[in-house]
Amino acid sequence: MNKKLLSILQYILFLGLSVFLVWWSVRGINDEGWKKIKEAFRNANYLLIIPVMITLLLSHLSRAMRWKILMEPLGYKPRLFNTYMAVLIGYMANLAVPRLGEVLKCTILARYEKVPADKLVGTIVAERAFDVLCLVLVIIITILTQADVIGGYVNEALNTIVNSKTSSLSVSKIIILLAILLLGVGAVIVVFKKFTHIRFIQKIKTIFEGIWHGIISVRYLKNKGWFVFHTIFIWSMYLLSVQIGFWAMKETAGYGIPHALSVLTMGSLAMIVPVPGAGIGIYALAVKNTMHAYGLEETIGLAFGNLMWSVQFFFALLSGSIALSLLPYFNKRISVNEKS
Repeated sequence: MNKKLLSILQYILFLGLSVFLVWWSVRGINDEGWKKIKEAFRNANYLLIIPVMITLLLSHLSRAMRWKILMEPLGYKPRLFNTYMAVLIGYMANLAVPRLGEVLKCTILARYEKVPADKLVGTIVAERAFDVLCLVLVIIITILTQADVIGGYVNEALNTIVNSKTSSLSVSKIIILLAILLLGVGAVIVVFKKFTHIRFIQKIKTIFEGIWHGIISVRYLKNKGWFVFHTIFIWSMYLLSVQIGFWAMKETAGYGIPHALSVLTMGSLAMIVPVPGAGIGIYALAVKNTMHAYGLEETIGLAFGNLMWSVQFFFALLSGSIALSLLPYFNKRISVNEKS
């Protein structure tokens, strides 16, 4: 089976998964539930979409500036405008084909800034490595700040796994679970060492090595402080966008930063799944279940999840389209000015 056919089948599979999850999230909603969803959308303050889009624009600008910092050790200093436009177009491309945007970003800079696309692959790996690291930190902070909610769900899930008849886990069961976890980690290490010759194992190992090398590559940067600042700023803007989203609906207006952290965590994890349409179906389902843990009615949680997904989707589509039209015009003027 050639790679092109495999990619098409993979795309169809994940598209089907998206459709299934959309159906799964709405299958149990009765007429009363649909009435509440429509009312929630009807009463929403849509003016707050503007500040949400501003936070996303700022986060993407910061991401473009951080990307420029990663290129400096390679000897390249592309214009911020072109870098920013490439980032916006990359997010739009991801709506159609997940991860396509990463390739397109490199291609655009290679065309307009004469930066070799193959030289940019390492910077993309470094970016993604730090995004993974940030997501892990966000998850840890979420668990620490929301232990009463998250801890209860984890405890319940673990009790189900070990078929506990009591309301809490015993020390012996926790030790057994930790031992199983350590054995699993040990088994993975052994597999990586013993079966390196297998192509699939090589690919998995390469991914982990790429993430690790991407993380440690920051030591070669001249502007480490600014790199860290932009990384924190990007995720702060993501968090702020969720908080502003809460204020847009009267049913969610009372929720604060700790709850926004949980939504950011689960929403980011949902976005990792490579489905077309920026996590259509998966994102709303993850947000609904997260907010339900805090006592929000499932139908309202679903409405909020779909509102947040819609804003992100149309923002990426609109900003990417504008960037795509501005790029040739801007670079044509630069070329004319340089000649004159």
